[in-house]
Amino acid sequence: MNAAVSGAPDGSESTKYSSLEEIELHGLGTFALITLTGARDRNPATFSPESLNELCTFLRHVKNRAAAGEFAGVGITGQGRSFAAGADLKAMRVLADAGAARGFAALGHEVFGVLASMPVPTFAFINGAAIGGGLEIALAAGYRTISAAVSAVSLPEAYLGLVPGWGGVYRLPRLIGPANAVKVMIENPLSNNRVLDGTTAFELGIADAVFQPGDFLEQSLAWASRIIGADAAGRRQLDERRGRKASYTPADWDDAVAAGRAIVASKTADAAPAPARVLGLLERGRNLNQAESAELEIEAVVELLQTPQFKDSVYAFLDVLQHRSRNPSDAPDPELARPVNKVGVVGAGLMAGQLALLFARQLQIPVVMTDIDQARVDRGVGYVHCEADKLLARKRISADAANRIKTLVSGSVSKAAFADADFVIEAVFEDLPVKKQVFAEVEAVVSDQCIIATNTSSLSVTEMAADLLHPERVVGFHFFNPVAVMPLVEIVRAPKSSEDALATVFVLGKALRKTTVLVGDAAAFVVNRVLLRLLTEVSKAFDNGTPAGIADNALKPMGLPMTPFTLLAMIGLPVAQHVTESLHTAFGERFTVSANLAKLVEQGIATLWVTDHDGGRNVPQSTLDLLEFGTSPATSAQLLERVQDALAQEIGLLLDEGVVASPEDVDLCMITGAGWPLHLGGITPYLDRTGASERVNGMRFHPQRR
Repeated sequence: MNAAVSGAPDGSESTKYSSLEEIELHGLGTFALITLTGARDRNPATFSPESLNELCTFLRHVKNRAAAGEFAGVGITGQGRSFAAGADLKAMRVLADAGAARGFAALGHEVFGVLASMPVPTFAFINGAAIGGGLEIALAAGYRTISAAVSAVSLPEAYLGLVPGWGGVYRLPRLIGPANAVKVMIENPLSNNRVLDGTTAFELGIADAVFQPGDFLEQSLAWASRIIGADAAGRRQLDERRGRKASYTPADWDDAVAAGRAIVASKTADAAPAPARVLGLLERGRNLNQAESAELEIEAVVELLQTPQFKDSVYAFLDVLQHRSRNPSDAPDPELARPVNKVGVVGAGLMAGQLALLFARQLQIPVVMTDIDQARVDRGVGYVHCEADKLLARKRISADAANRIKTLVSGSVSKAAFADADFVIEAVFEDLPVKKQVFAEVEAVVSDQCIIATNTSSLSVTEMAADLLHPERVVGFHFFNPVAVMPLVEIVRAPKSSEDALATVFVLGKALRKTTVLVGDAAAFVVNRVLLRLLTEVSKAFDNGTPAGIADNALKPMGLPMTPFTLLAMIGLPVAQHVTESLHTAFGERFTVSANLAKLVEQGIATLWVTDHDGGRNVPQSTLDLLEFGTSPATSAQLLERVQDALAQEIGLLLDEGVVASPEDVDLCMITGAGWPLHLGGITPYLDRTGASERVNGMRFHPQRR
């Protein structure tokens, strides 16, 4: 180690948002280390107009001192688990006009430009999450190190209705290539805002070196010392070796842009303006210099900040995903929660196996699965063990963690194995008599303190618990498939559910790293009720004679993650029919069971579409011959409006019935449980924007937001 941190009181300077530490590098001079602290040392650091102006002044001060020979190198890092979280969205959402927006966009370029133009080598030591503008300031440095513990590196702007507007769209493709840049700027944001971890960011070339978190700063300083100590020719050789000078052909850029457009079409049906602008900047910027590209980025940011999509996306991100998810409405006092030291899972099928894996992996407590025979039990436990091995092979968990999961998950053919369980959840077939029998058998063996939960997607929790001695300990705990990926758990409060039972499952949901929403005990709760209303309207149109292509593609302007018939196939036609029948029983003709759907189920046909040898999709004539159609087809525009109105009506009824407390809860459910696109701002702002809310309900879901 050839670096030592100065402990002299006069060896550091600080401002409201950052601090400067002067570090002596043996034989090389002084290194200026700037730490982004955020306001009043709060993490994460974000960039508002105020913080950017201060950082600009601070960086100019450092630059002047470097020019005077006082510093041999300049570095920037964060604190805690955060490097920098990027632009302050709260500040951006209140920018008064286009002039203020332009000023803010230009200011970021000015600040990052100061770092990029230092007269000495510059470094970013990415100690924690680097998001959006946080990654862009790191890209403005000459060199980057990253901690192996970093869990989030991303440019999520396309997900939020913006573009990487502070140089990222210019610098990133020149560092890691246009194809990888499309992955980071387009594919990942539009895949539920997927992020890179530190090791992956290093492997892509975003960082030049990766170090372990225990001594990350010391290792980064030592690495920086070696760079600073090299002569200009040595640094140039390093730059060339790490690919900075790699040249990409016009075909590379064309292919990357084309791939990006295909992703955008697939993920958003071209219904969102921001991703297209990112690709436009990438395409136009390849022959521009950094300053010319910056002007285009500023122009794009100014225009996008004025769009309703941006305003609604920020509502969905800040008000829904951040605030509402962390402060669930009507959640009981967590102090009432009972301890959970062992979990029981009734069933050993796919869903049960996913639940067992999740509980064992996240809670690290014993989990026991039961089923009606040993073969089923063995398959269920075997599934968990196999998944643990897959996680190990993908380096998602350590060998110790994989072995621990296998040790924790066991199976039995007797529910007596639940005798010492604190929490038991059933994941058996969606049949009320079956579930009632399961609950009775579980209650007969568990302690009085054990919470009993159901993973039902549509049945009445109240009816399930009606014959129990202690119905107050029964709750709904509805996960979405695949369990490991989907963030949402609908927590169902039945009329007799106790506060301590509800508190226990809320605390449990948090420990499982899930988003929890309290819902009332109404058929299909929120997500499935809304989705099945959508599918019902499309099925009606198809049955009435609307061609399959029109029926399946009419909702493209919604930018949904998949078409209705694709969703039906993913759910499974028998499951969709079963849930629709439950909804029809509960709510009547709003949920008509399609006679054609019933025929497909009877014939064992899993999907309407088949793919031909050219990759095209069609409905086989043999399938069409089974079905009967009416003579009142709809146009795409008519069906889109019908679906919008149906959704507005159903959500209005959900709120009137008190199934959830607010439109924010509906949006949280649909974004995290159904993949409703964030660029639409959540489902209720979308219905407001299209006029459906007022057409059907006579008022907007968000009357204060115009």
